[in-house]
Amino acid sequence: MSISFHGLSAFPITPMQQDKPDEARFAALITRLVEAKVDSIGALGSTGSYAFLTHTEREKLTRLAVSHAGSIPVLVSIGAIHLRDTLLLAEDAQKAGAKALLLPPMSYFPLRDEEVFTLYETVNRHVSVPLIVYDTPGTTQFHFSDALMQHICELSHVRSIKLPSGSPTAEEAAARMARLLPTLPESITPGISGDPTAAQALIHGARIWYSEWGGLFPRLARHLTDAALAKNEAEITRIEAIFAPFWAMSARYNGSLRVIASAAEIMNLAGPGALPRPLQGISQDDYGQLAALIHTHQPA
Repeated sequence: MSISFHGLSAFPITPMQQDKPDEARFAALITRLVEAKVDSIGALGSTGSYAFLTHTEREKLTRLAVSHAGSIPVLVSIGAIHLRDTLLLAEDAQKAGAKALLLPPMSYFPLRDEEVFTLYETVNRHVSVPLIVYDTPGTTQFHFSDALMQHICELSHVRSIKLPSGSPTAEEAAARMARLLPTLPESITPGISGDPTAAQALIHGARIWYSEWGGLFPRLARHLTDAALAKNEAEITRIEAIFAPFWAMSARYNGSLRVIASAAEIMNLAGPGALPRPLQGISQDDYGQLAALIHTHQPA
């Protein structure tokens, strides 16, 4: 089974339990995404806390995701500080049956453009499945120039790019996408993250939504994806109004992971302490507000 980059790629959390992955709940989240008929599953992405997990944990969770995903393609992050570890993770993921690999430029020291290109070039030579350029400056602190992105996209296994749709602002991100897409090879499928502005990005050229909240609310994200690709503005407005308070709370916490993990706990999809330490959940007041939002909107 190959992968066609399109539609909704849902990124679930990796629930933790006593500092170890809660494998049963992780498998249940994967099954839930399959039942919602997402187009692909992004296991162990940033929302999946890959950077906090051991090599062995990542390998086991990848196998678990693939085994429960059935016919749904699984994408797996292979990001690591050391290139050696990235290559080992790539090998593990391919053996486990991952259909594509997400590659973020991780580093303790700030990376230079030539170092990032060497990372992608080296991984490209060692894999046989598609690579996705994982542009996530909010976590990696690395900003791709247009020239570097174009250069990387010429590599033989690079098939998609995951652009942030709200960085540094939604308007600047949209301008960047409009400027960048015509310069890329036809083999590259443009993808978007940054949930609050993803629908507009899909309307204006992106073909796949790499969604954080789609990992928890897959049916609602499925409807929003379909509405955006059909350019149904009325339906987009309706669904975005449901998502809006969840996105607003995520913005207050500098990202969605803490809020999504708390929502998963409220929905009994994760146990207490679902975040990897030292990350902490949201405040008690926000927890109560989040529970009320979930009860009111039932946005699963």
